[in-house]
Amino acid sequence: MYTNLHLLHNRLTAPIDAASLVFFRIGFGAIMAWEAWRFLSDGVVDRYFIEPDFFFKYLGFGWVEPWPGSWMYVHFYILGALALCIAVGFLYRLSATLFALGYTYIFLIDQTQYQNHYYLICLVSLLMIFVPAHRALSVDARLWPNASSSFIPTWPLWLLRAQVAIVYFFGGVAKLNLDWLQGYPLRDWLPGSDFYLPPFSDMLYEGWVCLLFSYAGLLIDLLAAPLLLWGRTRAWALTILLLFHCMNKVLFGIGVFPILASSLTLLFLPPSWPRRLFNWPHPGDTQPLFSGLRKPALLALTAYLILQTLLPLRHFLYPGNVSWTEEGHRFAWHMKLRDKDCSAAFILQGPNETWQVDPYDHLTSRQARKMAARPYMAVQFAHYLADYARSVDMAPAKIRARIDCSLNGRRDFPLIDPHIDLATQQYHMGSTQWILPLPDAEPGELYDEY
Repeated sequence: MYTNLHLLHNRLTAPIDAASLVFFRIGFGAIMAWEAWRFLSDGVVDRYFIEPDFFFKYLGFGWVEPWPGSWMYVHFYILGALALCIAVGFLYRLSATLFALGYTYIFLIDQTQYQNHYYLICLVSLLMIFVPAHRALSVDARLWPNASSSFIPTWPLWLLRAQVAIVYFFGGVAKLNLDWLQGYPLRDWLPGSDFYLPPFSDMLYEGWVCLLFSYAGLLIDLLAAPLLLWGRTRAWALTILLLFHCMNKVLFGIGVFPILASSLTLLFLPPSWPRRLFNWPHPGDTQPLFSGLRKPALLALTAYLILQTLLPLRHFLYPGNVSWTEEGHRFAWHMKLRDKDCSAAFILQGPNETWQVDPYDHLTSRQARKMAARPYMAVQFAHYLADYARSVDMAPAKIRARIDCSLNGRRDFPLIDPHIDLATQQYHMGSTQWILPLPDAEPGELYDEY
């Protein structure tokens, strides 16, 4: 056992060319600067963080609130500046730490803003704090030449590769469900996309094309990491994945994710590929500036990867279809897997009278749509309504909800028990008994009517 651990330690600390990690640092910083600019220029800061009167909190992070007034704009300007500092490698460790904290902060403000690529950015920015991506081609290397090096240990590159492999693999595992294998929801999404290039755009209406896209996405996700790691298939796998991400960008948009995923995928190439491609000069230093990987650090890295492996599996602990119940759906790389359309009305029942509340009167349209499909948010909104009722001197009221949802083109079914008093329920991590099971019904019933 000791010999195996010693061998693993030696392999993780063996010196490799820093060029690949340096190239990713530059790309990641530039992409994040563009992301900050996108939030500022598209009015996202207003819509997501200033206009809402109520925010849906993550469990344990109820204390996270947005900055008052226009200070959220300042926050994003600072994030953009920190991202540029990461790109050029200026005060890299400090910039990476502040960026990771600042981005995770905006991620935690409101659950309705959850996107898998926002979560991925939080994880990657966390890892960037610890990887020595500033040793070369950086302002820090110019300011402190004694700390510069064209070599890094192996473990930072493999840590990022492992994170990428987890995203791809569990994205494929999530597609192993009956709806996806029947071509849903792509049978609805592909014909409705903005892509227009006859005759190819016309083919998106064909059922066999939707099935082809479904199974191709499944196989690409499941096999991406092994094919990228095997030298004989690496070039083919990289080409397919880059085309896959370009197609996703054209068909679905998906924000910054396609370009971020493409840049992460390049980490599977040999570490020296940017030096060869761009003809970067090699300083020729032969003394790597790093020590061995200490046991606490090795244990921390192992614990992190175990956690990232277990989180996507937790939905198997809950009963029912995860796309319906939403229990275990987040942080599990369930990306673009379901089309869920819900309508919600809340009923405040007092001793003498009953009121019906439209969520759109209290939430932004995005918040109301997201909340209606997610029972754990419905509970939070019910508690908000209870507080609101008390604030306007209404008598204590029971709060019930009528929420009907269509999943992947099925007809509408009730999502939660309409008789339960949601104000008495608590948002927690365990299974929720008042979520009604998805009745047996084939997907695409509504699509077939048109």
